[in-house]
Amino acid sequence: MSRRRRGEDGVQRAVCEHLQIRGARNIVWWHTPNGGKRNRIEAAIMKGLGVRAGVSDIIAVHEGKAFALELKAEGGRPTEAQLQFIDDFQAAGGHAVVAEGLDEALRVLEAWKLLRGAAS
Repeated sequence: MSRRRRGEDGVQRAVCEHLQIRGARNIVWWHTPNGGKRNRIEAAIMKGLGVRAGVSDIIAVHEGKAFALELKAEGGRPTEAQLQFIDDFQAAGGHAVVAEGLDEALRVLEAWKLLRGAAS
């Protein structure tokens, strides 16, 4: 596992902790675990079941609105599949963004009113 990937995992863990502790009332959120190595048969089965490359790290629904947050470690860059997912999500009426680092991710979640209070 690369250093950048571990950095993204740390950002995601921290974001999940904030959502668990400070999440807005009646928010529903999740991570879709699309990553990992699969053999060809398993990959074909998953694709047939609707798995899509590039799905954002955190998906949330709150007050009838849908949100997608792609998390990156400092200096990280989204893939073409991630950018396409964000474009498609926005075209469908959702709110989606790439956030670089924990501070930016928390600012986005607070601006979307998905977190109560403000990070110190």
